[in-house]
Amino acid sequence: QVRLVESGGGLVQPGGSLRLSCAASGSISSIGAMGWYRQAPGNERELVATFTSAGTTDYADSVKGRFAISRDIAKNSVYLQMTNLKPEDTAVYFCKARITFYLGSRLHTDSRVHWGQGTQVTVSS
Repeated sequence: QVRLVESGGGLVQPGGSLRLSCAASGSISSIGAMGWYRQAPGNERELVATFTSAGTTDYADSVKGRFAISRDIAKNSVYLQMTNLKPEDTAVYFCKARITFYLGSRLHTDSRVHWGQGTQVTVSS
């Protein structure tokens, strides 16, 4: 059983900052690509920032220069530092990760994409 749990969302004024955290837990063997997506009402879910399977980072054009993704491999965690927030950043932010996990007696593994439950970020005055 593997879980992704996000935290750090909330209400912030335009120009403010927030830091989101996502931690993976369970019988984890390894984590590949891991990052953040968001979904605003009426919109499709979109990439915000991610570490690719190669370890590089990828950002949406709309957040470049304002958001920074980081990770702590030892803690199976990824973070999103958001600065200069704008009303259009308002959305539910989801953590996504490709996780290889142990099965049963830990002699075998499986690999699947996991999503967190999401955390609300609201930017409003």
